[in-house]
Amino acid sequence: MLMSRVRLCNGSMQDSVETRKHGPVTVVTLQRAEVRNAVDADTARKLYDAFLAFDADTEARVAVFHGAHGHFCAGWDLQAGARMAHYLQQGVDPFAALEFSPGDYAADESGPAGPMGPSRLVLSKPVIAAISGAAVAGGMELALWCDMRVMEADAYVGVFCRRFGVPLIDGGTVRLPRLIGMGHAMDLILTGRKVEAMEALQMGLCNRVVPTGTALDAAIALAEQLAGFPQQTMLADRASAYAQWDLDMPHALHQEWQRGKACIAAGLEGAARFAGGAGRHGKF
Repeated sequence: MLMSRVRLCNGSMQDSVETRKHGPVTVVTLQRAEVRNAVDADTARKLYDAFLAFDADTEARVAVFHGAHGHFCAGWDLQAGARMAHYLQQGVDPFAALEFSPGDYAADESGPAGPMGPSRLVLSKPVIAAISGAAVAGGMELALWCDMRVMEADAYVGVFCRRFGVPLIDGGTVRLPRLIGMGHAMDLILTGRKVEAMEALQMGLCNRVVPTGTALDAAIALAEQLAGFPQQTMLADRASAYAQWDLDMPHALHQEWQRGKACIAAGLEGAARFAGGAGRHGKF
């Protein structure tokens, strides 16, 4: 069975967040079944720490972000939010610790913590979301933070926080338009409607749709494929693709050249392997 593959590996349990190693793949799992994996402040910090640890782990190449018990993440824990309301009434800002400025990224390249945890992190390695059930509100923002998304056939996303007046503050208004375009993004952001897996695939919000119950297995297989590629070049190309958003064309092309130039030697070694018969006819 799927989870037996993960449980066989060494791992650590941190209450609501579980981290397990599967060779070069790190699986980070949300475990709050009673609230469909909604994230409170404690869980947000554990997610943030888990992904920082993944990024610092020299043996880890790709992470898979997963929600246990049939759901990816139902967003910010509104029950915990309701308990915070009395602080605001007393003039105390319960989110003061989450304030940040763009300069924080210069001081700490990884990025500060966000309300949902890792949503402001800038990692050096890819993360794949394995989505089952609900990935809504802040949970959708966590999925958007990932590099790729694998959805089960009956999974769904949506800005469900629209109905309660809770804002998107974990990158949703930034990453959603960049990923699927302004027209689709405005539809989702303004209406808060439910978007099922096949529509998400059609608009480019997810990368794969797989049978129900197989998202984690499919995401691990995809992560293993990425982990098997020459890492220096793949990571340089990934970083270049993200960096280009902030640059005009000449500067974007220049930064691509600078990152790629450092990988040319590895590319020539790959060319030699191809000349020797490896990887012919599109085989990976």
